[in-house]
Amino acid sequence: MRNTLLLLLLCLFLGACSSKRHAVLKSPSHANGKGGHGAGNNGNSSSNNKTGNKGTSLSGNAYIDRYKSVAIDEMNRYGIPASIKLAQALLESGNGNSFLAQQANNHFGIKCGGTWNGKSVTRPDDNINDCFRVYNNAEQSFRDHSTFLLRKRYEKLFSLKKNDYKGWARGLKDAGYATNPRYPELLIELIERYALYQYDSGERSYAAEEKRIEKVEHLIAEKQIEEPVAATEIKSAVVMTIYEVKTGDTLFAISKKYNVSVDQLKQLNGLSSDSLSLGQLIVITK
Repeated sequence: MRNTLLLLLLCLFLGACSSKRHAVLKSPSHANGKGGHGAGNNGNSSSNNKTGNKGTSLSGNAYIDRYKSVAIDEMNRYGIPASIKLAQALLESGNGNSFLAQQANNHFGIKCGGTWNGKSVTRPDDNINDCFRVYNNAEQSFRDHSTFLLRKRYEKLFSLKKNDYKGWARGLKDAGYATNPRYPELLIELIERYALYQYDSGERSYAAEEKRIEKVEHLIAEKQIEEPVAATEIKSAVVMTIYEVKTGDTLFAISKKYNVSVDQLKQLNGLSSDSLSLGQLIVITK
């Protein structure tokens, strides 16, 4: 009888420890109710799939978490808002899932024109066998995208503040980076959906801003001498079909309308569910 009582007490003690241990293990992903794309998030928490923002996905958040520091470095060097760099990369690379991003570390679709003498890969684009640059890593692709923008046609953009993502979004369209009239709105929607503006920062002083602008102007002047190649030979303007969600629309209906799969639409737009919002911009093709 005594042995039976001791065994029963031991079982109750172990059961209480087990329950406590499970409670401790489950708490981090729900601490403070935070998750998703916060600046301190490492992209590994399951809470990324439960963020309250419409349209965000683990793929998009993981991509941002991986490359946000690279985008910030480029912003501090040249003045391109980190939010703009990340939004363009998300679009161009399909959250890093495109063939060029996966096989060539090319996240912005930059071609072989100009002084490029590195590795390359051919893919159908404007022509059946267009030549695209292959980079050793994604960081080289981000830097080359900054270098691509160091052209006269984009010069006015560098006089904008480093945290003026709306000015940059509209300026890129006006300078001919994209042909779709909704391109600025699409970038701005991505930036605000993922709160990418949190990675932007302005100069601490007017003198610092002027110094950065002068440096970029000098680089642009040098580039015109060294590489007098039309930007379109290195990167054709982004051509996109963008659909604005109307009352009663579903992802399935949109996919049938444009003859693409629901999975393709999800990947291209970083969607984790089938839910849509009125007025939401959906990228159909690029």
